[in-house]
Amino acid sequence: MESEQVRHGPSWDQLFEFAVGQAGLFTTKQAAEAGYSPQLLVHYVRIKRIVRVQRGVYRLVHYPLAEDEEYVTLWLWSEHQGVFSHVTALSMQGLSDVLPSRFHMTLPLAWKKRRLRVPSNVILHYANLPSTDRTWWGSVPVTSHRRTLSDCAASHLSPEFLLQAYYQALHRGLVTRADIPDVEQALKPYLEPA
Repeated sequence: MESEQVRHGPSWDQLFEFAVGQAGLFTTKQAAEAGYSPQLLVHYVRIKRIVRVQRGVYRLVHYPLAEDEEYVTLWLWSEHQGVFSHVTALSMQGLSDVLPSRFHMTLPLAWKKRRLRVPSNVILHYANLPSTDRTWWGSVPVTSHRRTLSDCAASHLSPEFLLQAYYQALHRGLVTRADIPDVEQALKPYLEPA
C-alpha cells in the first residue's frame, strides 16, 4: 500500500497571523513557513496583494498603515534580534527634542562577525542586552530608559540633549539618580549643585 502524502498549499491565514503583530509586515522566511515560494511572492506583488518594502520584507496591501512601520521593517531586517537604542530610543521615549537622522539599533555581539547588508539609514551598535535593559514601544523592542540614558552618555550625546533627557526621565519618575550615576558623571559640569 502506497502512503499518500498530503500537500498543503500556501496559507493566507498563517501569513496574516505573522503580519498582524508586525504592523502588517512579514519576512520572506515567514512567508516560506506559511507555504509561499519566492515565485508566489513575486506574483502577489504583481497582482498588488502585497508590497515589497525592502529586501526580504513585505507588507499586506490592505493592512492599515502603521505609525511604526519603519521601525518594524528594521526590526524584521534584524531577524527580531535588534533593539532600538541610543538617540533613536531617546526620541521614541519622548525624553528629548533630539531628531536622529538615522536609526540606532543594538544587535547581539555575535552579529559583529556576520557580513550584513546594513540599510543606509541604520547605525549599528553591538552588545548583549539583558532583558532588564529592554522594553517595548508598540510592536518593537527599545532599550530601557536607564540603558538609553547610559548609552547616550557613553556615546557623548550633546550635553544640551542629554541634560534635557536626564531631567525629563527624573521628572517623569522613569529613573532615579541612583539608577544613572554614569549619566550624572557625564553631566557633572552642567548640573546645578544639589
